[in-house]
Amino acid sequence: MLLQLILAAAQKVIHTDGFEQGLNNWTIEKVSDETTLEVNDGELEVIAPNGITLWYNKQVESPVKIVFDAMVIDKGGEYDRVSDLNCFWMARDPEHPDSIFACSEWRNGVFGRYYSLAMYYAGFGGNGNSTTRFRKYDGNYKRFIEEKIRPEILKEYSDSAHLITPNQWYRVEIIVNGSQVQYYMNQELLFDYCDPNPYSSGYFGLRTVKNHVLYKNLKMIQL
Repeated sequence: MLLQLILAAAQKVIHTDGFEQGLNNWTIEKVSDETTLEVNDGELEVIAPNGITLWYNKQVESPVKIVFDAMVIDKGGEYDRVSDLNCFWMARDPEHPDSIFACSEWRNGVFGRYYSLAMYYAGFGGNGNSTTRFRKYDGNYKRFIEEKIRPEILKEYSDSAHLITPNQWYRVEIIVNGSQVQYYMNQELLFDYCDPNPYSSGYFGLRTVKNHVLYKNLKMIQL
């Protein structure tokens, strides 16, 4: 009990977002102008005909925990595609170290352009809900364009237990603590990476494409 109290005291909530202020805390990069973003009762509903990234406007520093809840909707809607409950974290732009938003209009939700950023990426239920993958991006966009080389897949799942079940809430927890990078889904540790050159600060982004998602209860905790 004493250890639990000590650990709790060592954690400080630095940012929360229940969408009470709408999307004032977010920068939106989207391919399609037909993308729908609505906030109701503390939940953000995203209906995305194409790629979209929502960046939280305040960066975080390690050691940090990022927590949010998400649900992929499949109820017969036009874009109710069960796929791509994804996110970026500790993101920075090597070409513009003072502002990740300098090229926001250029990225514009086009997935390939995010290879220009240095960050971590988790794709839960990607590729039509056939894979769950973890990568580290190094920001080498030129290599991607000229050689078509993507960042290495550091870990991958393809079994049904680690893919999306529609219309179910998921609790995502991401921890970056020095060289340790962890990603939990519903309290199960999916990715546990010891990074020899860790990213110590950056931005968090919700990422999806061609689907219908609900988000709520974003929280960032300094460890």
